[in-house]
Amino acid sequence: MPKPRKAQISLDATPYYHCISRCVRRSFLCGVDQYSGKSYEHRRQWVEDRLILLARTFAIDVCAFAVMSNHTHTVLRINQTKAESWSTKEVVERWHRIYAGTTVSKRFLSGDTLLECELHHLHNLTQRWRARLQDISWFMRSLNEPIARAANQEDQCTGRFWEGRFKCQALLDEQALAACLAYVDLNPIRAGIADSPETSEHTSVQKRIRAAKSDTPYQPDYLLPFVGNPRKNQPDGLQFHLQDYLELVDWTGRIQRDDKRGAISTTLPPILQRLNISEKQWIQLTGKMETLFPTFVGRAKQVKIASKTLGYRRVLGLAQCRSLFPT
Repeated sequence: MPKPRKAQISLDATPYYHCISRCVRRSFLCGVDQYSGKSYEHRRQWVEDRLILLARTFAIDVCAFAVMSNHTHTVLRINQTKAESWSTKEVVERWHRIYAGTTVSKRFLSGDTLLECELHHLHNLTQRWRARLQDISWFMRSLNEPIARAANQEDQCTGRFWEGRFKCQALLDEQALAACLAYVDLNPIRAGIADSPETSEHTSVQKRIRAAKSDTPYQPDYLLPFVGNPRKNQPDGLQFHLQDYLELVDWTGRIQRDDKRGAISTTLPPILQRLNISEKQWIQLTGKMETLFPTFVGRAKQVKIASKTLGYRRVLGLAQCRSLFPT
């Protein structure tokens, strides 16, 4: 029986999660239907545009994403501190970007004077909305529902477009996070629809490369930035250097594309040396992330702690964690 989300997502375990949503119909989310010849490639932009909107609205940071033919990958971080810092007005404004709100919330934003009972109602509303704006289930719901409606309207049909539940993996440490980021960014290369990270359309790695190569290099505001190695008083973001990560993705992509491994240098990128992951372990992690780990990804000790915290009777995927994540 599937575990409820409250038994899969907990800030006590980790703020980082890898989410996968898959389609249920043969017509696919994107790509070209081999039977009808109709192209659905434009739907990739639907997903990307919606994802950017939600990244700028929710207190959930997007670390990586990839829009594939029949599924989407997102690596998300719950930013509770950000959500708690919002004023009542900011919570209402953010909620109204994606949902209609209520009569009371609309009157509040327009500057009308509210009665005491209406203020009490507004307070309860904002507390509920603040919680939802830092909830991964609500993030995925807000991402998938509009896409499903638009696709059904375009296909002139009704019914489910996505599987009933999105898959969720908890990323418990920086080794698991780095492996999952690369796994997601390299999905188009592994699927044979792109030759390099910079040509991987509708992926976060392509956005990061284009931004880094611009005349005035920057990091996209809708993606959680890379800020370097952990140290005190450091800006909030991913604890790796962007250049190191891009080199790692390029190195990994070359190995996964080339049948003759001997033609490629076996020198590990610096980021792997710091994470203490061997070449063999890394290739397994970035090639089979979904199949190797049912729920938790990280060192065995971290998996045991997270399983206990979330009330699991059995520790899932412990053998894989012991073999692939060095202590």
